[in-house]
Amino acid sequence: MLEKRSSCSKSLTHDNLRQVVTKSTEEIFFAGGCLWGVQEFVRHLPGVISTEAGRANGASDTTQGEYDGYAECVRSSFDPQVVTITQLMEYFFEIIDPYSLNKQGPDEGEKYRTGVYSREQSHLDWAKNYIDGRPDASRVVVEVLPLSNYVKSDDEHQDRLTLNPQEQCHIPRELLHKYKDLSEDV
Repeated sequence: MLEKRSSCSKSLTHDNLRQVVTKSTEEIFFAGGCLWGVQEFVRHLPGVISTEAGRANGASDTTQGEYDGYAECVRSSFDPQVVTITQLMEYFFEIIDPYSLNKQGPDEGEKYRTGVYSREQSHLDWAKNYIDGRPDASRVVVEVLPLSNYVKSDDEHQDRLTLNPQEQCHIPRELLHKYKDLSEDV
């Protein structure tokens, strides 16, 4: 389930996520290794309204079957009046090793690659500009691509570290909840 943070905390399902995405909200998809930690980190960022664990740019429209080229990702709905793509990129780069190809922490393989995906070209332009503006841009291996396909991950992967805080991920605990108090104030 997705969780929308507002004065009336409301659970969302995949089917009604689009209803939450209004003119004042936008979507971007972050791939940063194992999606459990990425979702737990992103959900607490200021301006992020909801998150959903999923798969970006694979060939299939199901989670069943063999690996099909997808990247584990987190669908992130956000309010652009509260947080910009550049700010989201800055946050994202706090939790990834941008020089590591197909590997984050102990998780290795193409599905653990780093990437930023969107249906909006302007989001991709901002993400590319952020990377190009870094002094280490020539070493960064984060892909920035249009979202061609998205599949929601199975329920067991949704909000995994929120529901099972004792489980581990590649992001250190102190970083995982760095912005938790800030997001609760929004």
